[in-house]
Amino acid sequence: MDRWINKTAVVTGGGTGIGAACCKELIQAGLNVFALGRRAEKLNDVKESLPKDQQEKFHPLPCDVSIEEDVIDTFKFIDETSNGVHILINSAGIFRKHKSLVSQENSEDIEDTIRTNVLGVVFCTREAFQIMKKKNIAGHVININSVCGHRIPDMFDIPSNIYPATKYAVTAMTDIYRQEFSREGTEIKVTSISPGLVKTDMIGKYGNIPSIPVLNAEDVSSAVMFCISRPPKVQIQEIIIRPLHERG
Repeated sequence: MDRWINKTAVVTGGGTGIGAACCKELIQAGLNVFALGRRAEKLNDVKESLPKDQQEKFHPLPCDVSIEEDVIDTFKFIDETSNGVHILINSAGIFRKHKSLVSQENSEDIEDTIRTNVLGVVFCTREAFQIMKKKNIAGHVININSVCGHRIPDMFDIPSNIYPATKYAVTAMTDIYRQEFSREGTEIKVTSISPGLVKTDMIGKYGNIPSIPVLNAEDVSSAVMFCISRPPKVQIQEIIIRPLHERG
């Protein structure tokens, strides 16, 4: 991990859940972190939760990754005010559990989910890659995926709607990025980390039902740290993490 000390990481969805847990571990490891999120108050809460001597390494940036112009402006600012982008963690995601694919009132939910879960990854990875390539950085892109990106579970009495389809897209995109990064002659790695159910704001009340096994956000962030700590010649393409006894 020593090679990452004082390098720059960008974490989307950095104000809550897995993103917030990643921010804390990256700062603990000596990196400077730009945390992106739609809610400035959540980002500030993360900063306040850090030890005083670590807070200067945490840089909150309000950004909606589903809006291309917002992403472009944010990464331009990061490029101009830091030493580059060395690690990108695409952690921002939404799950709208109250509308099915066959609902007549699902258009807004479907579009929001696709724009955040798929296009948000596209926009952020594109901008980070351009900075990495320009500055000849052997960087690492981590996509926080889902077990739903490999198999569609029928776990609860709630419709999963378009969410699994967006995660299948992330699985495919990760391999496309692996090929493109190599084709471009870079040393940039890409990894997809696919957890099962994680106790975050996104799953709401289901994370508090004792009979449903869940992971903690820190279980996923520790996997992120494992992947970025591998030797430069080692690329871990996919990790699937499930809580013990998870159904589906």
